[in-house]
Amino acid sequence: MSSPPLTEPTFLILTALAETPQHGYGVIGDVLEISDGRVKLRAGTLYAVLDRLRTEGLIEVDREEVVQSRLRRYYRLTALGARRLAEEAARLRHNANTAGSRLRRRDLLAEGGVG
Repeated sequence: MSSPPLTEPTFLILTALAETPQHGYGVIGDVLEISDGRVKLRAGTLYAVLDRLRTEGLIEVDREEVVQSRLRRYYRLTALGARRLAEEAARLRHNANTAGSRLRRRDLLAEGGVG
């Protein structure tokens, strides 16, 4: 049985962690960049998602360090998380390709090119 689709914020968080481990505020900035400014995560929302992703085994703590007397936790994608992200990317790519193909056929039909 396939997994349910990821929400866009979850997909973007996993994408942000795909390349290198990051701390929470790094993930927030990366998601903002990846989404061209469309998705602005709040810290509370991010940390709730990170906790859920850890519970699901998709991410794990890479390391912790103290910065300005505060604990900074870095997260990384697990092998399971990488597989889940790849599956979701393939699903989205398939859907986008299907939509593009149908739009092209629609345009041809509207032009009278295909009957």
